Amino acid sequence: MTEPGRPPALDPSLPATSAAPRDLPGLLEALRASAAQRDREGGHAAQEKQWIAEAGLLTLAVPREFGGAGAPWPQVYETIRALARVDSALAHLLGFQCLQVVSVNVWGNPAQRARYLRGTVEGRWWWGNAVNPLDTRLIASATADGGFRLNGQKGFCSGTRGSQMMTVSAHDPQTGKPIFAVVPTTRDGITVHEDWDPIGQRQTDSGSVSFAHVKIEPGEVLHRSETQPAPHATLRTLVSQLVLTNLFVGIAQGALEEARQYVTRNGRPWITSGVDKATDDPYLIARFGEMRLQTVGAQALAERAARLLEDAWQEGAALSAEARGEVALATSEAKILAHRAALEVSQNLFDACGARSTHAPLALDRFWRNARVHTLHDPLDYRVRDVGRYALSGILPEVSLYT
Repeated sequence: MTEPGRPPALDPSLPATSAAPRDLPGLLEALRASAAQRDREGGHAAQEKQWIAEAGLLTLAVPREFGGAGAPWPQVYETIRALARVDSALAHLLGFQCLQVVSVNVWGNPAQRARYLRGTVEGRWWWGNAVNPLDTRLIASATADGGFRLNGQKGFCSGTRGSQMMTVSAHDPQTGKPIFAVVPTTRDGITVHEDWDPIGQRQTDSGSVSFAHVKIEPGEVLHRSETQPAPHATLRTLVSQLVLTNLFVGIAQGALEEARQYVTRNGRPWITSGVDKATDDPYLIARFGEMRLQTVGAQALAERAARLLEDAWQEGAALSAEARGEVALATSEAKILAHRAALEVSQNLFDACGARSTHAPLALDRFWRNARVHTLHDPLDYRVRDVGRYALSGILPEVSLYT
């Protein structure tokens, strides 16, 4: 059995090399260069994840007191957006890395925070996600020492393949509530399945994970949900939702940029346009104008929500329920616009670029496919309902697993 809290470091078979990108711009260019091919192949992006680790991005959300970057939320989300412009699958992995760090930060006691957050820095741990309280197939049976045994399965476990640690939620039948814990991914009894095969977001390692008599030590149990959590602890949900929001914005931005480059290089004016260059076609100009309006509008609301989240985060235990609700409202507003922008801009890319842009090797459809898969995470209708309720009656969104 792996010693608790002592998982292996990054894959030693993938050492740093002189060819690895040394900064964020270099990383983005390297990811963009292989994005289309990796989208076709799917599977696990081991080398690219290594590059992300070598760029120092795994500790963006780790507080400075534990040796991390301690980046403010607007900076975290800008980094996620930057990756999503070129590869939204790997941006998803980075976003969920930050989310698991936050899970430990808000649910862990001081000793757990020090142990796991400092370990993330020193071991350059990738974190996997097996937290979904709605999925009650994973059963937690209490043990006499205060720990648990886990048996069952979890689905949509993003980032688990190739990770060193994972956060887990499981159903405790004795209390009827979920328990939350940290466990090394290599713990005896854990099997990470390679069964993630969607039409988009193909390299998020979001397959299922099976647990067979997996021991959870008492010190690995983070949170038992026995009492109503303080408003600050519930910010984890909004951190998660803004990860998705900024993925959507990045997809829209990436699709717009790919369309611009394609039309600039390869565009032909329509035969009745009366212009010599595609970039002078008034209808094409109007189409790009609409795509940009959607994109910059979504970015503006995403940045506003990130600033509000940062302000709320800095409040700590003093954060009020009302202030938390205002962040939730801003998050829903941003996510609605980002959701729509990602789908519409990635679809309108083809109207802007024309028939030749559907050439399969270009893989320009990956933006729409990635957006379509990711925007199904939770229903947009309920988010619009929350915004409409506030607009009509001044009622802020209630705390839930998604707001």
